[in-house]
Amino acid sequence: MQRPALSLLAAGLMLANGLVCAADTPTTIPAAAVQTAVQLRDSAMHDDTAYKVVESLTTEVGARMAGGVNDARAREWAIAKFKALGFDKVYTEPATYPLWVRRSEHGAIVAPFPQPLTLIALGYSGGTPKGGLTAQVVQFASLDALKAADPASIKGKIVYIGFRMHRYKDGHDYGIGAGIREAGPLIAAAKGAAAFLLRSAGTDANSRTPHTGVTGFTDFAHPEKALPAAALSNPDADQLERVLAYNKPVTLKLDLDCGFEGQYTGYNVIGEITGRKYPDQVVAIGGHLDSWDPGTGAIDDGAGVAIALGAAKLIHDLPQRPDRTVRVIAFANEEMGLWGGRAYAEKHAAEVAKFQLGSESDLGAAPVWKMTASVKPQARGAIEQIAKVLAPIGVAYDPKLPGGGGSDLSQMHLKGMAALSLDQDATYYFDWHHTANDTLDKIDPQQLSQNVAVYAVFTYMAAQADGDFGSAPGAFAGDGAGD
Repeated sequence: MQRPALSLLAAGLMLANGLVCAADTPTTIPAAAVQTAVQLRDSAMHDDTAYKVVESLTTEVGARMAGGVNDARAREWAIAKFKALGFDKVYTEPATYPLWVRRSEHGAIVAPFPQPLTLIALGYSGGTPKGGLTAQVVQFASLDALKAADPASIKGKIVYIGFRMHRYKDGHDYGIGAGIREAGPLIAAAKGAAAFLLRSAGTDANSRTPHTGVTGFTDFAHPEKALPAAALSNPDADQLERVLAYNKPVTLKLDLDCGFEGQYTGYNVIGEITGRKYPDQVVAIGGHLDSWDPGTGAIDDGAGVAIALGAAKLIHDLPQRPDRTVRVIAFANEEMGLWGGRAYAEKHAAEVAKFQLGSESDLGAAPVWKMTASVKPQARGAIEQIAKVLAPIGVAYDPKLPGGGGSDLSQMHLKGMAALSLDQDATYYFDWHHTANDTLDKIDPQQLSQNVAVYAVFTYMAAQADGDFGSAPGAFAGDGAGD
């Protein structure tokens, strides 16, 4: 039984050589770095780099459906933009995923009051038979009601759920709406439904513009099992519910020309500003490069890519490079299931301890109002230092809640990366999210600059910190990592 003695000897040697366990040493940010971060914050508030980036992306490329006609153009645009902004290293990493294609969609009430409906097919929806399908509608008040329903009441019918989202600063109703969109088609299919409809997961009550988004279908080996699924605009959902209120049988016709066409390999585009002292240690920021196809992907998520690039450019232009590497990742195919984020996390899981801190922007371009963090206890003081620099531009720090890292970087957080959540004001975000109205005019340049200031501050301060934030394999499994 010599191992305890050896361990004690090793500990004694470490102490003799001045090597104190880093886990017990508080992480702090030097005063000079704090002062530079204040200067970065103030400069960012008047910098238009990010706006020019998102203007370029939405104008020169437009919609960026994963695997679609602009996928490769977006990738080449990103590579060129990273290089033009002066990144030391620019490269790509592959992400392979099922290729889903939208061609057309139509819907109408056939009886008792014939009229067209405005709708949009959901991601991973199955197509209807040639010429469409016609079936009676059965309405459910909630996802739980659908779960509890007798399959005999559903078989061969079109299931409809009409949950209405409302505006909130934290956008919390989207969790319910997206949950219905993702799980509803699977539950309906298991009970023998012919198709699935929902009221759009959006807050634009008066706009006849439906919101797309992905379903929870994952049986990609059997694409024929995907149920036809679509979202109605809010006014069309209102109209359908008024018709259903007559208590007469309501019949709809759906014609969805969409479905799977094999696989596609897209690419995460990555740019780095190499660290001066610790080039192999990384602060990770980014956004996702893909978008849905109806709009031009300005708020979802051209803004996120632009915010990260704008923040990194400000750090790049400082008189001295940061101590650690700043890595910006423009992720592939977030919209259909975090494919770029998952591919990235799988590739870099073994390096998670080298990730100092990370956060991704993917909630539009309205001001950041709240910060939360998942870090080791000894790094809370450093997070509070970051919070003090951000407080003057409207960011509140809640030390009681964990941080998830954002959409794609949540996957690295699941592997053990220390992470922040930087929550933007989502009051109006879901008016335009996943619609044809996701266009550049929805971005306020000054609000976008506030986002850049937030990302520049935290990125730089994390890169300059004395000590780490606790990244290690499985480090944050207890805080709901990745939620």
